[in-house]
Amino acid sequence: MSVAPAAAVAIENVQAGVPENMVQDPGWFDGDRSKFEDWWRGIRLFLKSNRVTGMDDKITAILACLRGGVAGIYAQKKLDKFDEDNDTQD
Repeated sequence: MSVAPAAAVAIENVQAGVPENMVQDPGWFDGDRSKFEDWWRGIRLFLKSNRVTGMDDKITAILACLRGGVAGIYAQKKLDKFDEDNDTQD
């Protein structure tokens, strides 16, 4: 069974003794523009409720949730750029 990256964060928090999160994992975003606003709101709430505060951590979590189509291509290009730059986003 594959676990979404954001769900993995929640599982790690529970295992570390952090109270279980009441904000549901927003899941993957596949590039469907009609679903973006709801997904974006969900991912922002999920990151905030899981106390993901570092800019690099936020970017990594968001890119990890972009799959397929234009969203996947965008995520791959950003990852390639990060690897090339070998720098943080602060």
